[in-house]
Amino acid sequence: MRVAVCQLNSRDDQDANLATARKLVEAAAAGGADLAVLPEYVDYLGTAAGLPDPEPIDGTVGTYFATAARELGIWVLVGSYHERGPDQRRTYNTSLMFNRQGELVGTYRKIHLYDVEIPGRVSYHESRNVAPGTDLVVVECEGVRIGLSICYDLRFPELYRRLAVDGGAQVLVVPAAFMTHTGRDHWEVLLRARAIENQCYVLAAGQIGEHQPDRTCYGRSMVVDPWGTVVAQAPDTVGIVLADLDLARLATIRSELPSLANRRL
Repeated sequence: MRVAVCQLNSRDDQDANLATARKLVEAAAAGGADLAVLPEYVDYLGTAAGLPDPEPIDGTVGTYFATAARELGIWVLVGSYHERGPDQRRTYNTSLMFNRQGELVGTYRKIHLYDVEIPGRVSYHESRNVAPGTDLVVVECEGVRIGLSICYDLRFPELYRRLAVDGGAQVLVVPAAFMTHTGRDHWEVLLRARAIENQCYVLAAGQIGEHQPDRTCYGRSMVVDPWGTVVAQAPDTVGIVLADLDLARLATIRSELPSLANRRL
């Protein structure tokens, strides 16, 4: 399976964000990718005052990427968008997976919400405006089982263990808008850890650059193999990076070092 992780700089213009994302999916399809993974909040990453009205799954954003997947004949993971939530105050942070026919085959709502208070550095409380999801989601794509997650989920290894063991995931996706102040120290380390401990490929597509005065994202989108080796990494710009997943290597690693089978807890 060939995959593409797409790196964006979404801002406060939804139409421009979607158009840029479409170009990256087109580049992925032209490069022979079976699956294109887009980052968190593809639709909008600007000030709260300018946020478009959150939409249902079959709204503008969902329809846009369903059309792109069908026209380009490629699987598309919409890393996340602002889905209409359970009440007037909160949205869901939602990933959508479309197959080559443009059919919605997976929906995941971010479970772990980023509530952080670092005096003098960052104050961000995602739970004020976002409702948490509750369900683990694994989607079968071209015969490969893919576990879905979003950004801050990366810090909670028990989620990925359940995706790998209970859900049979072989690949884990991590669309993100990881902030620079944590990304430089934690992003790659956490991605490699999740790959090693679950013996899965990890596909991490990130936002990059400034999005508003108090938010800068780290980027460094990458693909990590089940041994923890970074096999592809995006440069510090908007674009895509391609990688081929060697499923035979994954099976060999799991058979020669059967850590998942050796679990006792």
